Amino acid sequence: MTEYHLRTPLSEGDVQKLVAGDLVFLSGPLFTARDKAHALMRRAGSPVSLEGAALYHCGPLILDDRVLSAGPTTSGRMARYTDEILGLGVRAIIGKGGLPGEPFQNRAVYLAYPGGCGAAAALQLRVLSVHLPELGMAESLWVFEAKEFGPMIVAVDAHGKDLYQEVRRSAQEPETY
Repeated sequence: MTEYHLRTPLSEGDVQKLVAGDLVFLSGPLFTARDKAHALMRRAGSPVSLEGAALYHCGPLILDDRVLSAGPTTSGRMARYTDEILGLGVRAIIGKGGLPGEPFQNRAVYLAYPGGCGAAAALQLRVLSVHLPELGMAESLWVFEAKEFGPMIVAVDAHGKDLYQEVRRSAQEPETY
């Protein structure tokens, strides 16, 4: 396991060097999106460039442009949008619970962020702008400035390794002591 401190936007080289199990901290622009923003971007495209972006599955709580809480939401709900979102240039998706690994092959990574850490995450984020505000606070596309956001675990890498799949496989194997 290696620890990386990366700056967004991420390059192809940044993504290719990451291996499942590595720890990642991100600094730079970080985007949030949930179900409604994903659906809208599927139909109409993104209102901002997502080339090299890290997209956080998060519905933040904001007060007067201050991030109060920004914990991860369950990524599985957005699984049907993954291929299109990665096609917009996103190089990392952040969330909890995982996503199928196939769409990430040779182009992106899935970073697992611990659930229940919304207040801690908020300390590492500053609001830059908001897009799609008509969707409501939690569903808008927020742009944050992240400072050493993490730690996150590379749960799905661009080389086909998927920690979630490995856990499911090992749970099916007979116990040995």
